[in-house]
Formats: sequence, structure tokens, C-alpha cells
Amino acid sequence: MAKKILIALDDSENAFRAAEFVAQNFSKDNLVTLLSVMLDTAALCKMDSPELIPLFKSQQTSFCALEDKKRELMREAMKKAKNALVAAGFPPEHVTTKIEDKKHGVARDILAEAEKDYQLIVMGRRGISGVKELFLGSVSQKVFNGAKDISVLIVN
Repeated sequence: MAKKILIALDDSENAFRAAEFVAQNFSKDNLVTLLSVMLDTAALCKMDSPELIPLFKSQQTSFCALEDKKRELMREAMKKAKNALVAAGFPPEHVTTKIEDKKHGVARDILAEAEKDYQLIVMGRRGISGVKELFLGSVSQKVFNGAKDISVLIVN
């Protein structure tokens, strides 16, 4: 019986290794969703208010161009991950991609998606320093600790 696998993806090599791990180690009849949760900064790009500080106003166009580039890079990362899964034998119709704006927090949004009948969350381990992780926590750590009734696989 096919399982639903959720791969949390960003544009890092760690995240791509998670997709490669699934491609190499899981049955090709499984249904895979590649999910990226992006910070929702589009509202800042549309703002035109006198309350905005002059520095932001002067750099708003550059900031928004960077955000467009970030989304383009994410679409490319999704395509690369999907191609790796398909090349490993997953039928293209078994691999879907989703790029969603952050609603409640990256980890919470991943967990909310996982509640839609997924059996497994797969994600890469974030390579941040021990001190930063101690104070901020990583997305993978938050997903691992917050997951209920679903398995989480962290790929190194």
C-alpha cells in the first residue's frame, strides 16, 4: 500500500539530500509531496505608507527583487528534487510540489500539512551552530518535537 511522504524542502543541500534519500531508499509507489514554506514578505512589497522609514522606502524595490529571486531559486530547488525522484523511478504523477507562504511558523506549517494523512515527514538536518540551535532551535528539531502520530526522519 502506498504511503504519503512529506519532504520539507528549502534550497539547501541538506534538504536536497532528504529528497535523494527518499529517492534511493523508498518504494516508488509512494506518494511524495515536496513542501517549502516561505516567509510572506509580499505584503511589504505592496506597502506604500507614510509611516515607512525612508531607508526602507529607498530600498523597497531592491528588497522585493530579492524576494522574487528567492522564490525563483525555490522553484528551481523543487524542480531539481522532483527530477531526482523521477529519475530514481517515482512516476511524475506521484510527486507533487507545494510552495506556501508562512502562516504560523515554518515548523508549525509543516506539521499542519503533515496532518493531511501523511505517514512520514522527511527533512534535512540544518547545519547551524550548537549555540544558535540552543537558543533558537532548528526547524527540524521543532518538527521532530511537535510531531504527533507521525514519524519524522531527519537526514544528515
